[in-house]
Amino acid sequence: MHLHVFEPAMNISIRRKIGTSFFIFILLSTLIWFANYYKYQLITVKLQIIEKKDYLFNKILEARRYEKNYFLFNNPEDLRQSIAYVKEAQERLMEIIQTHGQYTLERNLELRYKELDQYRQAIESAFNDISFPDRPKQCPIVADKSLQPCQEKIRTLGRKITEDFERTVSKERRLVIQLAQESGYYLYFALAAIFILTFLTALFILFNVNRPLKQIENAIQKIATGDYNNIPPIATGDVFGPLVTSLNNMIKELNRRSERFIQTEKLASLGTLTSGVAHELNNPLNNISTSVQILLEELEDKDLDFKRELLVDTEAQVDRARDIVKALLEFSRKGDFNSKPVVFRELVNKTLYLIKGDVPTKVTLEVDVPDHIRANLDSQRIQQVLINLIQNAMQAMEGTGTVRITADQPEGPDTFRFQVYDTGQGIDKDDLKNIFDPFYTTKDAGKGSGLGLSISHGIIEQHHGRIIVESSPKSGTVFSVYLPVNLDTEIRSE
Repeated sequence: MHLHVFEPAMNISIRRKIGTSFFIFILLSTLIWFANYYKYQLITVKLQIIEKKDYLFNKILEARRYEKNYFLFNNPEDLRQSIAYVKEAQERLMEIIQTHGQYTLERNLELRYKELDQYRQAIESAFNDISFPDRPKQCPIVADKSLQPCQEKIRTLGRKITEDFERTVSKERRLVIQLAQESGYYLYFALAAIFILTFLTALFILFNVNRPLKQIENAIQKIATGDYNNIPPIATGDVFGPLVTSLNNMIKELNRRSERFIQTEKLASLGTLTSGVAHELNNPLNNISTSVQILLEELEDKDLDFKRELLVDTEAQVDRARDIVKALLEFSRKGDFNSKPVVFRELVNKTLYLIKGDVPTKVTLEVDVPDHIRANLDSQRIQQVLINLIQNAMQAMEGTGTVRITADQPEGPDTFRFQVYDTGQGIDKDDLKNIFDPFYTTKDAGKGSGLGLSISHGIIEQHHGRIIVESSPKSGTVFSVYLPVNLDTEIRSE
């Protein structure tokens, strides 16, 4: 048996398909994960920026509060506190610039730092005017508001800085809210994308891997039951196509070997039947010989009626011998599976006619088969099943007992059943599960090939039927064969 040898590229092809699909799935899943992780990290940084800007903004508000107190109460300590808060604000702003500058919504933080520095310097000028009275006044405090440019500058700078930072913090908060919403959308998108990718990957595996494997599995199960139909071609462009071709080649080889086994078992059965057939042929030949001798002796006798009677009997014996030879030739002929309408009772009679001379004198054959059962059968193959079952029954009884053959239709008009009973020793439970296995036999060495029941089982499966055995030690055995009356599809051996 020649099996197709797969090319290495074929094996790589199916691996590449599966590997590529999972690589794409993992790649896209990773990209989606990184996108969500980036959003998460961005939100985290933004929250840190907002926290620091809130702290910065609060320091500016504190500086503005002390600044206003000074202009209301002229307490130099208020300016000192204001300057301290502005410096803290500057430190926090510098920290934001250095740590989170690329993530802040407002890019000109250095300008904000300069404005904050100008605000601090203006406050420090006012503080120096108080602390050093001998110096020229840089920021004089006068009652006339029109003559208070220094105070107005401080207030203007403070107000601008406050408004700018308040607006910046508000924008950052709105951006964080937006990012949080987008992150939620990303999560939904990621879930949908992963679901779609999973679905597409499952479809790919289903159509490119699972379905071909299932098709091959079903075909192998059919092969195991004796149905040797070819597997339909699989066009996946990978290893499964050549695999199916190889399996079909194997099926063809199995068909050929199955036919060879059937023919071998048939010839073995013929060998067993030879002595019985010889005995059956010997009787009509003896009668023919006797009649011819009488005719020769009475050739001059004018009794034509007596001579005619001898000739009629001779012709009947010739017909009998011819029927025996014809039945033997039909049984031994090799051919394809060929189902045709058969009267089952006539098939049983022909089978018994073949094995009649092989039946021991102490074995009784009983037949209870109605004439109305007709079915489409391959008569040669079913005849072989009958011979195998009857011979097994006679061997199980060791020359003494009764073999009974019956037929009925317990499951309705579309199916019929025939049964072969014996009153032999029965079959052990441990052997029952193996009796249909090829080459399995409980007979002594040289008394059986172990193929009879296996081939019979295969023939029944070819007819879309089933065979059941029931037995127990010392209680005999019954083989029940169920066959359809009409075969929907004609099965031919390859």
